Amino acid sequence: MRMTVIGTGYVGVVHAACMADIGHEVLGVDIDEERIAALTEGNAPVYEPGLNELLARTVGSGQLRFSTSTADAARFARLHFVCVGTPQVPGGEAADVRHVDAVFEGLAPRLRPGSLIVGKSTVPVGTTARLAARLRDVAPHSEIAWNPEFLREGFAVADTRCPERIVVGVESERAEAALREIYEPMLVSGVPFFSTDPATAELVKVASNAFLATKISFINAMAEVCDATGADVLTLAEAVGQDSRIGHRFLQPGLGFGGSCFPKDIRAFAARAEELGVGSAIAFLHQVDEINTRQRRRTVDLARNLVGGSFTDRRVAVLGAAFKPDSDDVRDSPALAVASAIRREGAEVRVHDPEAIYNARRRFPELQYTHDVPKACEDAHLVLHLTAWPEYREISPTELGPVVRDRKILDARDTLDPASWQSAGWTLSALGRPRVNGAYAA
Repeated sequence: MRMTVIGTGYVGVVHAACMADIGHEVLGVDIDEERIAALTEGNAPVYEPGLNELLARTVGSGQLRFSTSTADAARFARLHFVCVGTPQVPGGEAADVRHVDAVFEGLAPRLRPGSLIVGKSTVPVGTTARLAARLRDVAPHSEIAWNPEFLREGFAVADTRCPERIVVGVESERAEAALREIYEPMLVSGVPFFSTDPATAELVKVASNAFLATKISFINAMAEVCDATGADVLTLAEAVGQDSRIGHRFLQPGLGFGGSCFPKDIRAFAARAEELGVGSAIAFLHQVDEINTRQRRRTVDLARNLVGGSFTDRRVAVLGAAFKPDSDDVRDSPALAVASAIRREGAEVRVHDPEAIYNARRRFPELQYTHDVPKACEDAHLVLHLTAWPEYREISPTELGPVVRDRKILDARDTLDPASWQSAGWTLSALGRPRVNGAYAA
């Protein structure tokens, strides 16, 4: 099938490349001329495992092309995916759908009869109905559907090619048939397909994110209780996760969530519920958000205690800048929030990350950055492990010991092996773990 993908950010570029790779003819569209020029050369605007290779293959084959013109998009196809961002409104918590509206207003008057606009952006429930009403006035022979994305950064290519489920909100059999044809390779392999109304499809995405965010904040709340009682949150999480009704996934204590989805999505969901008069139904999401933010403050507090009560004239090494491993995304990064807070209190902070240094430097130029772990840790009074990159688990504490000033490490992701660090003479601390003289109890 011929299709366009409008918006070539994280979701759009992955969707466009994957659709082209399974045989569709795709035109990616964006108003950012520099981005389109880079994509035309096969260069991805974001770090995502496997994406550059996928782009090179699909651009090279001619299955995937790019343009900055909405008029080109309307001429190219009758099927259009909208993948633009929906950040928080400035100074508020609701979703900012201006970019979605701008794409719609630019595309709708140019649609050929029988066209289908398919939204993938995360939007407030009711957005599809609002746009459908407008479409009936501007292009009555076309229609709109919603097909939310469920991508995990670091696994986006795999999640697109083999999703756990496909959800479409449609108002006609024709729209459903078109979407079934698009995703036929996935459906043949047994991927569940949910065809529902647009409002339900819109809610599936935000409800999923709200549930997962709640699960993360729950175990972090338990970590706070463990700190007060001497209990061990890792053992608690392992035991609780054995319950088949609960499971282990997302029951990992630590610094909490960040990125471009969970924080803004739960806030926008709560704001939309208030608009609908049902804010009390999901008022707990405010507490989920507050617990998540508090984890950052608790990490700063513990780090301050570990360096003697003040960051003044202290050197702190930070391992991790991205909000999660296998990504260069630093939007609402817990790691950088902690690093910046510590720097404001007087510490000299050096940050290492395998992929996110360029983006981190643009957002937090006041921090120091290095591509070398030993350089980041040189003469450090404290090492902070803030993003759970696999390579950090491979660091030799014995080899790193002579580099630092004090052998103290705060594992804010609870993924390092305490025994190996302690045997090398380090004091390893973490949130929600019992400590005896600065070390874990045996």
